[in-house]
Amino acid sequence: MQHRLVFRQLLDVNSSTYTYLVGDPLSREAVLIDTVFEQHLRDRALVDELELKLVAVLDTHCHADHVTGAWLMQQATACRIGISRRYGADLQGADLLLDDGDRVYFGSRHLEVRATPGHTDGCLSFLSDDQDDPRRVFTGDALLIRGTGRCDFQHGSALTLYRSITEQLFTLPGDCLVFPGHDYAGRTMSTIAEERQHNPRIGGQAQARDFVGFMENLQLPHPKHLAVALPANLRCGKPQDGAAPRLADWGPVRQTYAGLLEIEPDWVASHLRELTLVDVREPEELGGELGRIAGALNIPLNQLRGRMAELPRDKPVVSVCHSGMRSGQATVILRQAGFERVANLRGGMLLWQHMGYAS
Repeated sequence: MQHRLVFRQLLDVNSSTYTYLVGDPLSREAVLIDTVFEQHLRDRALVDELELKLVAVLDTHCHADHVTGAWLMQQATACRIGISRRYGADLQGADLLLDDGDRVYFGSRHLEVRATPGHTDGCLSFLSDDQDDPRRVFTGDALLIRGTGRCDFQHGSALTLYRSITEQLFTLPGDCLVFPGHDYAGRTMSTIAEERQHNPRIGGQAQARDFVGFMENLQLPHPKHLAVALPANLRCGKPQDGAAPRLADWGPVRQTYAGLLEIEPDWVASHLRELTLVDVREPEELGGELGRIAGALNIPLNQLRGRMAELPRDKPVVSVCHSGMRSGQATVILRQAGFERVANLRGGMLLWQHMGYAS
């Protein structure tokens, strides 16, 4: 019986960067490809919610338009950081140095490494194993949808990129799905057959001189974030001060994949005096079997906007309801109103009672 890969395609709107999560459905081990620093909380939340164990975070190349989230993810999950060994002594922090023909294993599955230099001299593509039907190739900035990566900095070479694409990518089966590192027109994927036929830079019967001539006359401006992104990415995204950004300074707040802020019941139970709890259930619910947390203010959700003056601002606010749904929306309302230290009680009163806390 075939077990389909766990697969998610994620987008960073600011840089039009695609991040890919690929996991083994049996072992739950997974890898993350081309993370973005600012999207770390989103990506980590998805890994956690899908109950995956991240074994590696991979970069297809040393990016020039955004800072990688590799170091942040390693700090959070103890995964390895993989990137091309061809960046050499300039690279710091990676512990999985890759080159053509290597394999990155996650459970019983693997990605095959294909060296596809030309955009930079350290570009890699990652090909899913033959259990994946059709197979997928993650091409970074080498092969894009109806385009290719530029070749005018970071030791790029149009001739080298032509050879990489025609010899390493266009030789793959035509139904192999192409997932690029970027797209600026909302396209999400292509196939090798499509790009061999329709790519205006390198498809059809294009020869090397056609491609080189095309690329040498693009005259593109340098990436806006090159001066910041390149040195940071040679450190695998580690900030210069070595400190990871914190979501909250008052407690272990987590962000869900939906973007909501939440906090665990056990931490709340041991810090009740330091918090303002607001119960957003209807009054008739408070006398039910789930009870209520002593000291919590009762302000039903549909009254919250009009009664915010009742909430003191000298303490963090934790919202609570039956299961954490209405109180999740309460955190959105409170943050929109300027309450910066806010979180939802994860699981609501259902989880609070299940964990044995008094109510």
